[in-house]
Amino acid sequence: MNKFLFGTAAAAFALTPMAASAQRATPALIVIVDTNTVYRTCTACVAAQAQLQTQITALQQRQQALGAPLQAEMQAIEQAATAARNQAGAARTAAEAAIQTRLQALQTRQNTANQELQRLEQNVRSSQANVSQQIDARLNPIVQQVMTARGANIVLPKGATLANSDALDVTAEVLAALNQQLPSVTVAPLPQPPAAQQPPRPQGR
Repeated sequence: MNKFLFGTAAAAFALTPMAASAQRATPALIVIVDTNTVYRTCTACVAAQAQLQTQITALQQRQQALGAPLQAEMQAIEQAATAARNQAGAARTAAEAAIQTRLQALQTRQNTANQELQRLEQNVRSSQANVSQQIDARLNPIVQQVMTARGANIVLPKGATLANSDALDVTAEVLAALNQQLPSVTVAPLPQPPAAQQPPRPQGR
């Protein structure tokens, strides 16, 4: 078996110069795209970013609206606890029981508020992902088309280069095509897949 392997390797090295030259890689023809500029300035990108910022601002305002009364209640409970420590006997016991009831109610309100905020934040993140998917779905074919039109076989993001000639930069062409083909995007959470049906639980005897 070793003789076969070595013999094959020897045969490979014995290729004629013409055959060896046929194995050479195609010369790299490169174009550059400034994707940061595209995502920052395309028409659909600018409009989507404005809508996303509105959602983020609404989330922050809702967080403040939910947090302020909870913080006020916590401070009131702390004051009540301080007052209870200055009491004795049945009065202190009743005060501490009332404080525990208020703490439990506050915890329930905090949990409800956190769930709402998490849901709103997930919606914002899902909307961001939806926007990115829509832009990428149209941008990638455009980059391929521009690359082919320029006779290139490699596209590099400008941020991955140390230096490049302006003649290689096709950002303006890509941006113009994207603005024409994708003037707007839908700013909404991604569609949720249908919930998997849970298998029926076995009936107990």
